Amino acid sequence: MSDTKVHQDTSFESFIDELGIHEEVYGEAIKRVIAWQLENERVSKGVTKAAMAAAMGTSRTQLSRVLDPTNVNVSVESLDRAARTVGKKLELKLVDA
Repeated sequence: MSDTKVHQDTSFESFIDELGIHEEVYGEAIKRVIAWQLENERVSKGVTKAAMAAAMGTSRTQLSRVLDPTNVNVSVESLDRAARTVGKKLELKLVDA
């Protein structure tokens, strides 16, 4: 048997906690999901990136940052504006850890 631990019946969160990378991975995972959802809505509604950026009152470059799943340095305000331009609402909430 190798030195690698076998993870059975553990949640993803407990696994990344064990690796000591929870904050880094979890934040990026959330951003990836939001970016994926925004892009899917944009495409399904036939909205070009130029039109979406204009509706948000921003540049295509800034929109690209919002839609970049690896860019976690995007403001909640930018994500909310992007969501509204595709007919959605961004919802944030606190839950027990």
